[in-house]
This record gives sequence, C-alpha cells and structure tokens, in this order.
Amino acid sequence: MKRDHAPVLPGEGATDYARYMRTDELLTLQREPAAMVHRDELLFQVVHQSAELWFKLAVAELTEAAERIDDGELSEAELLLGRASLAVRLVTDQLDMFRYLPPATFQALVPAFGNGSGAESPGWKQAQAASRQLDQAFARYLTDRQIDLRKLYAGSPADPVYRMAEAMVDWDERVSLWRVRHYKIAIRIGSHGPTGTQGSPANWLAKLIDHRFFPDLWQARTALVGGPKEPSGIAPDAAG
Repeated sequence: MKRDHAPVLPGEGATDYARYMRTDELLTLQREPAAMVHRDELLFQVVHQSAELWFKLAVAELTEAAERIDDGELSEAELLLGRASLAVRLVTDQLDMFRYLPPATFQALVPAFGNGSGAESPGWKQAQAASRQLDQAFARYLTDRQIDLRKLYAGSPADPVYRMAEAMVDWDERVSLWRVRHYKIAIRIGSHGPTGTQGSPANWLAKLIDHRFFPDLWQARTALVGGPKEPSGIAPDAAG
C-alpha cells in the first residue's frame, strides 16, 4: 500500500516536516545574498542564531530543574541540568566555524551589525537569570534540610545531593569554557583589541572567565583539600 505523504498539519509548507519545523520561515531569517555586505554574513548569522536556540533549550532545562529541586526531585533536576550543560557545549563547539572568518572578512562585516553586540543576546541573559534561580533553589534545599556543603563533599559521591551539586559545577564549568572559547575567537578574528588595550571589550571578556554562578560549591570543594578560597565571583552588574 502506497503511503500518503500529503500534509495534514495546519500551516505553511509543502510537507508536514516543513509545517512542524516551520522551515519556510526559519530559512528566511538570514539575510538574502543581495542584501549581504559579504558572503560570510550567512556563516555569522547561522552560528549566532543556532546559539540562541540552544540557549533557549538550556534555559528551559534550568528553569524546570529549579522547580524540581523545590519539589525535592533531585535526580530529575540533575538530568535536566545535564541536558543544559550539553546545550552549552554545543554552543561552544560551533564557535569553531569562526576559525574560517579572517580578520579582514570580519571587518568587512562590521557595518552590517549596526550597534549590535553579543552582550545583548537574549538567550544568554535568560540563562544568567535561570542560573541564579537554580542557585537559589538549591540553597533553599540545603537550608531546609540543614545540609552543610563541606560535610556533603566529604561524603559519598553517590548521594543525590552530592550529584546535584556536581551537576551544577558542570554547568558552571561549561559556561566558563564557552567564555574562554568566545574570548579566544574574538581575539583571533579581530573583533576585540588585545587584553590590556584601553577600552577593549577583550578586557571585559577576560574578567568574565573566572566568574562563578555557584561560588559556594567551588569554595566547599576547595576548602575540603585545604586550598585557597575560590573567588566569590564578580559583581552582578559585570556578569555579562
């Protein structure tokens, strides 16, 4: 029996795949060749637009993870946080595409950006807010159950609370690695002057590399082995 491939879903598109994924709309969100100042605008937009989608997913996972913690469902929260961390790893990996963007090409693209800046990314801003909510939810969990972080880290890694703390550290580390890669790529393609140059955004990016969303977790781990205190992070208004 021949399968009927006629679309049954509402919306635009010749197939149900196109209608469900909204590919007709999605693939028109990049500038048309005739409007481009350089052909590599496509590369630049695809990397950033896909990053926004991965951040959207990460924010959804972080938000629900915080809710699960409040409900006492740490195992479910841990799994969600693992998915969020993987999303940021994929955002980081795709930055490798910018290795194919020479400094001269980037400078040719600059007029197309207007006054736009990566610091204005809505996905990243939402990820910051969701990370703070997650931190607050975990702090409430520890306080309500009178759990001491140092004692927690001296205990079994199989403890669900220990595993949740480590999932949060993984998220923090993934974000830090993304910042490092972002910083290195920015220097490589010449979008920022070198660190130390007065007024260079690179100075701002470099400061963010050591920022921690969950400084108490890092400090507890360090204190356990008698090392120096971890920095408590930078001021919220400089968190990027």
